[in-house]
Amino acid sequence: MSKEKGTERVLDRHVTQFTSSVQRIELELSGQIRYLTQVATGQPHEGSSYAARKDAQMAVNRVDYTRVMVRDLARSCDRTLEQP
Repeated sequence: MSKEKGTERVLDRHVTQFTSSVQRIELELSGQIRYLTQVATGQPHEGSSYAARKDAQMAVNRVDYTRVMVRDLARSCDRTLEQP
C-alpha cells in the first residue's frame, strides 16, 4: 500500500511538471504568434525598424524634392537676370 502511495506521488509530480511545461510552451507560442501577427500586418513592434526606415526615406524624399525646387528657382532667377 505504501508503495502505491509513493508511486502516486511520483506520478503527481510528473503530471505537475508536465502541466507546467505545457503552460510555459503555450505562453511562449502565444507571444510568438502575437509578434508574427504584428510583423505580418506591418504594425510597429518591438525590435522593428520599419517606422524609423520609413521616416528616414520620407525625409530623403523631401530633401530631394526641395533640391529640385531650389534648382528650378535658381534657373528661373538666372534666366531673369540674363534678359536685357
